Amino acid sequence: MNKGFVVTPWEVSGDIDYSRLAKEFGTTPISDTLLKKIEKHSGKLHYMLSRKIFFSHRDLDILLSEYEKGTKFALYTGRGPSGDTHLGHLIPWIFTKWLQDVFDAPLYFQITDDEKYLCKRDLDLSQTTAMGYENALDIIALGFDPEKTHIIVDTDYSKTLYKIALQVAKKTTASSAKAVFGFTNETNIGMYFWPAMQAAPCFLPSILSGQKIRTLIPAAIDQDPYWRIARDVAPKLGYPKTSAIHCSFLPPLTGMSGKMSTSEGMQSTIFISDDEKTVRKKIMKYAFSGGKETVEEHRKKGGNPDIDIPYQWLRYFEEDEKKLRKIYDDYSSGKLLSGEIKQILADKISKFLAEHRKKRESARKNISKFILKD
Repeated sequence: MNKGFVVTPWEVSGDIDYSRLAKEFGTTPISDTLLKKIEKHSGKLHYMLSRKIFFSHRDLDILLSEYEKGTKFALYTGRGPSGDTHLGHLIPWIFTKWLQDVFDAPLYFQITDDEKYLCKRDLDLSQTTAMGYENALDIIALGFDPEKTHIIVDTDYSKTLYKIALQVAKKTTASSAKAVFGFTNETNIGMYFWPAMQAAPCFLPSILSGQKIRTLIPAAIDQDPYWRIARDVAPKLGYPKTSAIHCSFLPPLTGMSGKMSTSEGMQSTIFISDDEKTVRKKIMKYAFSGGKETVEEHRKKGGNPDIDIPYQWLRYFEEDEKKLRKIYDDYSSGKLLSGEIKQILADKISKFLAEHRKKRESARKNISKFILKD
């Protein structure tokens, strides 16, 4: 992708135009009509929907129409374990938890230790598997229902996944994989096969239940290419096409360009493991401000919350609409200073992470309830 930004499963950079991205990916913007249909079942829209953080979809309308006729669906999302979980990873998972609660849907969460081993030269398989189990604690800590949540570490569920992946692989050509993922002659053959493993959980609920169950994938839009192969092959295997709902990226602390990630640098990213002192230091020192250069000018002209990272992060983490609106108005008018909005964000994130880490440690004794094994 060109003209100012790049979005692939492996790289996100530049100033992203999400409307244009949806057109280029061929996804459908979430309409007000679709939002009303969701609200009919949920009672109240999740703030990530009303704020357009989740902004596009594939066949969500079809899935909801089937649901209204009594057809259940399953949720599927995942994590590629290459290090500690950071706040950007949590965004689709928080929303997935809401979907599970509202629609009483089972979740299949794939931890792709195999893929990270194949694509990361500096990691061996034992490391990616160990990281996967650590990352699983962050899923459990968000409060998913253990009766309806099935975490899959690929190498520990490979006997089941491999049989499904073989069916996907047989119906997928190498040229299709190259076209979707940009593979070259230098790409190892494991990566050519791996998208078939990624597609397998799309069909796992159908296989385990003996019924045709559509899956819904909540994920950041850079992951959409993976599901193109799954959607293409689904009718050939006799399964419903998986649906998807896509979110925008939590930007790095240092500015609106790209997304927050480990590769952007420690100063741009807040990890689950960061203590309160570290969180506050990162936000106060590195968070890009939309404020004016002097207090006097800021009081007179106000700040720009549309480019201010503390405000943008609060859009993702502050659930209270009235609080967020007041922060927007106060910052725009100059009543709220840049240092003060940074402090609001630091307080919010520090409290969230302190509670999350407690739940994460409690999850260690319950992890076996969630893990699927052959």
